Amino acid sequence: MNVAVPALLLYSIVGAVVLVYVPYLVVAYGRFQVGMDIAAPRAMFDRLPPYAQRATWAHQNSFEALMIYAPAALMAYGTGVDSPWAAYGAIAFLVARLLFSLFYIVNLPLGRSLMFGIGSACSLTLYVLSLLTVGPILD
Repeated sequence: MNVAVPALLLYSIVGAVVLVYVPYLVVAYGRFQVGMDIAAPRAMFDRLPPYAQRATWAHQNSFEALMIYAPAALMAYGTGVDSPWAAYGAIAFLVARLLFSLFYIVNLPLGRSLMFGIGSACSLTLYVLSLLTVGPILD
């Protein structure tokens, strides 16, 4: 099955949004372990097990990565980027962000850092491909 690059870019944004909430499922599990306090859910952070604290940080970082990636993918979509590199970048971003969260939760800092770098490089690639597609500012 062949998926067009523009469609893949849009689907990757949806995938990235879903990946924001993967670590939150672990946070929710940790909250149930320590006793849910719906009156002050953020105040219970210090009582969470270490893995759930790391999952909270992974969840927050996922929002930050999404704010960089989504405009890059939309820019590539809007400029008509139709390169295999864009497709590879979109897929690699999703894989890297999933592994980033998993490595963060299980406390593998080197793996987490590597996945952060790969995800960032994927976003940068989409920005560069978009700019190359539209050409120079001045002729």
